[in-house]
This record gives sequence, structure tokens and C-alpha cells, in this order.
Amino acid sequence: MSSDKTSTARHVIAQHPARRDDIGDLVTRRPLPGPQLEQLDPFLFLNHHGPQTYPANNGGLPFGPHPHRGFETVTFILEGSLAHADSTRHQSVIHAGGVQWMTAGSGIVHAEISPEEFLRDGGPLEILQLWVNLPARLKMSKPHYVGLQHDDIPSLALPGGGELNLIAGQWDAQTGPIHSLTGVFMSTLKLPAGTRETLPVESGRQVFLYVVEGNVEVGGEPVEPHHLIEVDRAGDRLVIEASSDARLLFGHGEVIDEPIYSHGPFVMNTREEIVQAVEDYQNGKFGGLDA
Repeated sequence: MSSDKTSTARHVIAQHPARRDDIGDLVTRRPLPGPQLEQLDPFLFLNHHGPQTYPANNGGLPFGPHPHRGFETVTFILEGSLAHADSTRHQSVIHAGGVQWMTAGSGIVHAEISPEEFLRDGGPLEILQLWVNLPARLKMSKPHYVGLQHDDIPSLALPGGGELNLIAGQWDAQTGPIHSLTGVFMSTLKLPAGTRETLPVESGRQVFLYVVEGNVEVGGEPVEPHHLIEVDRAGDRLVIEASSDARLLFGHGEVIDEPIYSHGPFVMNTREEIVQAVEDYQNGKFGGLDA
């Protein structure tokens, strides 16, 4: 990190509210894409499900088998649990504090549903899902999945009293358990009230900062819970101060700066590639899930 004499703090450009878009009985908020922000290159999409409490004998999450191509999904299980199965034969149940990182690449079918115990007993649920774009040269990469439990993710103490859970990338001498294809840094932050942290970010990289809960200031500007905070790309540090206990999603990545053509679960560079993705899926080239 640069010295205080030469380093420059990032400034807030805009705050993008997460708008309600419930899926059945699943409370859902979405800040990206939004009316004023189509993407935050390379970050494409964020759904915030919950927080809510499910009763016993519930129907669980509604995300049965569906396809993806051309990007990566990162799923943060803040409360509750999530059962994953996909056409590359990966299966897992990830619990609170865990993360799933899936490279859809050339094509995958997966399901994200509630495990049997959650359907039977119910309980609290809160999940974030982030879509991260891939450049054209990597869109047809081999599909890949990693499921991490809470204990698999390093918890690092920050100088001001906060905590950073390191998922991908490097923080000081520590390396996160996920090796991103595009060098994305990804973490979650817990900031107790009164915490002030200075987070290094290489100049030019796109910051992804979402306030899950709590009241904080970014670069001296108060920001709202359930908002995606857009900051400039000129500085090399981000200063965050919490006035109440807060949780945030904090990442950054290189800007891809390529055309995007998307259709539902497919994100490619051209319309022709979307047509091909639909045909490939319909012809069974993504594989399927075991019954």
C-alpha cells in the first residue's frame, strides 16, 4: 500500500438501491442491474435473498435445475443452508458462513435448493448471489465448482478492529482459497460500530461494495444499507467507517471492457453466441442432473 503522502482515497460516485423483486415467498432485493446501472464491469448481477425465517415444513428455495454459460456465480450463505448439484456431478450442502464459486464457462446445469433438514425444520435464511463476467477468451472455459464451508475461509483481523473473510485474491501475505480465472478479489467484511478501516485497492480496478446491513461512511460519505456503492477508479484505497455494526460484500476486479449480449442465464459477447448457447442447451450439450 502506498504511503499516506501519495495514496488517494476512492470517492463515492453513486448509491444504487436494492429494489424488491420477490420470487414467490422468497424475499429478494436486487441492486444490479438497476435503472441507473446496467453493470459494474466485470460485475453483472447481485441478488440479496432474505433475511427471513422459514417455518417448518416449508417449500424451500425455488431454484431447480437451470443452465448457465459465459460467466461465474458466487453465492454467499449468510444464514441457513443451500444444497447444490450440477451436471459436472458436484454435490454439496453449504451452511451459514460458507461460499459457492461456480464457473459456468462453456455450459453447466445446476440446482440450488434447500436441503431436507431445512425443508423439515425451517429457520433463518439470507443468501447473496453475485454474477462475475468472463472475457471472451475465457467464456468457454471448462465448468468448475468449489464449495467452501465457514471454516475453509480465512478470517483476518483488520487494524481498526474489523474482520475480513478472504475468499479470493490476496490480503497481505494471505491467499484466499478460490483462485479466480480473472484475478478477482472477493471478501466479506464485518465492521463493529466505531470501526474505521483503510482497504488497499490497486488504482484502475473496479470496486464492488454492497452494504448488507448497518450504517457506514465510505470516503466520508454516509451510505445506505441494501445499497450498492459505486466508487471512482482513480484512488488506491477505500476508507470505510461504521457507525453501527455492519456487514458488507467487498470485492474488486479488472475491467473487461467488451460488448455484452445476455439472455436470461447466458452472458456472451454477441447475439449469435446466445443463439448457439440456447441450441447447445436444448441439444443436451450442457449435460443434466441425475434424477
